[in-house]
Amino acid sequence: MENTRKPVSRKNPTVLQSQELHEYILKTSVYPREPNPLKELRIATANHPMAFMGTAPDAGQLMTFLLKLVNPKKAIEIGVFTGYSLLLTALTIPDDGKITAIDINRKTYEIGLPVIKKAGVEHKIDFVESQALPILDKFLEDPEKEGSFDFAFVDADKNNYWNYHQRLMKLIKVGGILMYDNTLWGGTVAWPEEDVPEAKREWRLCAIEFNKLVSADTNVEISQVPLGDGITICRRIC
Repeated sequence: MENTRKPVSRKNPTVLQSQELHEYILKTSVYPREPNPLKELRIATANHPMAFMGTAPDAGQLMTFLLKLVNPKKAIEIGVFTGYSLLLTALTIPDDGKITAIDINRKTYEIGLPVIKKAGVEHKIDFVESQALPILDKFLEDPEKEGSFDFAFVDADKNNYWNYHQRLMKLIKVGGILMYDNTLWGGTVAWPEEDVPEAKREWRLCAIEFNKLVSADTNVEISQVPLGDGITICRRIC
């Protein structure tokens, strides 16, 4: 018998499918508490053709919460874009804290740089224009850097998430936190493949593979949070 199954129409890109509820959350508990520099940077990014790549403000609020619990002095960020999450981290860590921020595109970082400078936190940031893996590998050549970082945030090429995780687990101290963005890929990780747009299938598979591997990693505690495109939070336990 011929297969007459029709494709299912699904919304994207956020996991939370109720736009009304999402707007309610933003207006009620996120935007009223968003620091002015972050709001300024979010607005400055809004007209960029790739603005959707920026960290979601509600995800940023969770990130701030975790940063204040961990109180990190050394952080790594892989994937910067215009710098919303980077600015958020810089505003939260102590004045003598340091963030190594790695991205292949300095031009997008420079969109947010005036806001970062205005906020008075540029001195906390070491921006590196590069692919991330060579930088992480170089860090691992220095024994003093192993276990020296407190926090990591990854929002970059999904096909390398597991490669990043393996290296970051050596660089982050026991008790440190790692956050990975886009790990539910707009909820498509749970969809039948035939319902997923062709352009999203490759990185959907990357997300599924990463989720499987990190869930089996006994060196971390994990929590997957359905904010934005999905966030996985890991705490190194050994």
